[in-house]
Amino acid sequence: MWPYLGTFIMFKFVKVFLLALLVLVIAACSSVKLDGSNSVASVNANSSSAYDPVSDQKSSVYGKRSIYFMFNSYTIDPKYAPIISAHAQYLKTFQRQKAAIIIQGNTDDRGTAEYNLALGQKRSQAVKQALVAQGVSESQVEAVSFGKEKPVNPAQTEEAYEQNRRADIVYH
Repeated sequence: MWPYLGTFIMFKFVKVFLLALLVLVIAACSSVKLDGSNSVASVNANSSSAYDPVSDQKSSVYGKRSIYFMFNSYTIDPKYAPIISAHAQYLKTFQRQKAAIIIQGNTDDRGTAEYNLALGQKRSQAVKQALVAQGVSESQVEAVSFGKEKPVNPAQTEEAYEQNRRADIVYH
């Protein structure tokens, strides 16, 4: 029994180490940029297909455009993998039609403006890197930070803080 426990612990350590390494690489490639728009636009892919899953409000995955984060974190929870994969697939499919997104990193309002801009950028970069790792062209994805400037919920409650700690995928 004990040899299996050691293997299990080592496997968990390797997973955590690789995730931490990915986070460090993502953090090293960040820049802070503000954009005044916060609206969601649909992509005109000029495809022969009449169905556009990004604009379909009934779509269970494509309609989801926010990735939420824990306090003081820019690690993507594995539960968001299907959302990221769905957007990656769409962007790869419509690359020739110039489908593109802006990932807007956001934070709750705790912390300084500078800290929150940097954390928001790390969050948007983490989502960008996850998309690029799935084959999306870097030219299709821009990562920006709004820090604490664009809250979804301005209340000072834990529920509001959780809603504001996010990266939004905005098609343009």
